[in-house]
Amino acid sequence: MSENNFIDFIKIYLKSGNGGAGSVHFHRDKRTIKGGPDGGDGGRGGHIILKGNRNLWTLLHLRYHKHFIAGNGGHGSSNNRFGADADDIYIEVPLGTQVKDAETNELLAEVTEHNQEIILLKGGRGGKGNSFFKSATMRTPRFAQQGEEGQERWVYIELKILADVGLVGFPNAGKSTLLSSVSAAKPKIADYPFTTLVPNVGIVKVNDRYSFVMADIPGIIEGAHEGKGLGLRFLRHIERNSILLFLIPANSPDILAEYTTLIRELELYNEELLNKKRIVAISKADLLSIEDEKKILRKISKLSEPKILFSSVSQKKLPELVNLIWEKLNED
Repeated sequence: MSENNFIDFIKIYLKSGNGGAGSVHFHRDKRTIKGGPDGGDGGRGGHIILKGNRNLWTLLHLRYHKHFIAGNGGHGSSNNRFGADADDIYIEVPLGTQVKDAETNELLAEVTEHNQEIILLKGGRGGKGNSFFKSATMRTPRFAQQGEEGQERWVYIELKILADVGLVGFPNAGKSTLLSSVSAAKPKIADYPFTTLVPNVGIVKVNDRYSFVMADIPGIIEGAHEGKGLGLRFLRHIERNSILLFLIPANSPDILAEYTTLIRELELYNEELLNKKRIVAISKADLLSIEDEKKILRKISKLSEPKILFSSVSQKKLPELVNLIWEKLNED
């Protein structure tokens, strides 16, 4: 996915339609001079509806369409004819999208399923025509209701990628290389920090029947929770992952310290992230001698999480890593 095409946060204006006015009318024809009331009701204004679409991965399509204004309902007319309901406006978004009020930051809606529909703003109800108010004590009502006004508000639309596994690690930990090795995703790979500037998603096949979704989140650095590096821009994508796969390169000066820093950044951003399942994976194991590999295994043996050394380049222990992730996903 192009860096310029990945949009995961946007502000838009919404306005639902007004309801149509009810009609004040009395029946007249060539045989009736003073007939009873027959004014019809007004139609409903258009709703603003959020709809999930699993084929979308970004909010790019909303980038140049930031005002959504629904039509008004039709007015009622004679012979008890109702006004037409206005068409609803549908805003299609990727799965994992949240909508928040731009002023209060209140969560208004969250889309997690394909074709899920949520009415963000209801259209105004149509007003009642004068025939509605006819009664034994009021034979000729000369009034009708105006239509109800629609609603309007500015909202933030925020995408949090839905993936089974999120890759967490410092820049150059080998996240993009891993994703390209186990899926058909083709993230940008280079030997310098912050190669990945947008999240990349790939589908990992376990066998002919099963698969899971893996997301490569742009590298975290110390202070990311304060906005340093790519900071808060992409930390939110980790919130939706079932498992966090911590990637630490085998040539790291201090593997345990690096893992501790990553844990601390997630905790400072959102402590609930620590409740997620975790796997610690040491990448670039092809660089290690047998003796170095034993030293690293002794160091990380203190960690309670499942641990594995692997190499995306040489494929060493790569199938075992995929199976470990699958078992962790299904252990409940």
